[in-house]
Amino acid sequence: MTKELSFLTNNSDETLALARRYSDIICPGDLIFLDGELGAGKTTFVRGMMRGLGFLGKVKSPSYSLMEQYVLNFTINHFDLYRFKSASEWEGAGFSEFINKTDVNLIEWSEKAMDALPTPDLIIFFTYTDQDGADGRNVRFKSLTSRGEQCIDLLV
Repeated sequence: MTKELSFLTNNSDETLALARRYSDIICPGDLIFLDGELGAGKTTFVRGMMRGLGFLGKVKSPSYSLMEQYVLNFTINHFDLYRFKSASEWEGAGFSEFINKTDVNLIEWSEKAMDALPTPDLIIFFTYTDQDGADGRNVRFKSLTSRGEQCIDLLV
C-alpha cells in the first residue's frame, strides 16, 4: 500500500522550510528519489534538509561530480544521474555500494538508472505550479515501502 502527501510551496524559502521539517524524519538506510524537471527544486530541497541536520557548509548540485557526500551523525549521499546514458553506468561507477542500512541516499534523475536501483522508500515529486505568477511548487511525497509510509505519517 502506498501513501501520498502533497505540499504547495510558494517560493524557495518555503521549499527549504519543508525540507527542514523532513530532516527531522530521515533515518540511516533511507533511499529517496527526487523527481522533477530542471530547476524544479530538488537540490534546494536537499540544501534545506542539510541545513535542518545542522550542516553549515556549501550544498551544491552534484550534476558534474555525480555524487556529493556529507558526513554528519550519519552519511548522506546525494546523487545526480542527469548525465547518465544507461543504467549500467550506475554499476560501473560503483554507486551500488552506497545503498546500505547506514547511509541516507538521495537520488536525482533516478529514471536514468531505474533498472539498476532498488525500490526507494520515498519518491518526492517536484512540479511547477502557476500561483498568480508566484514561483510555486507542488512537492508530493509518495511511499513505496513501509519506511516511506512511516515518513509520510510523521510529516502529516
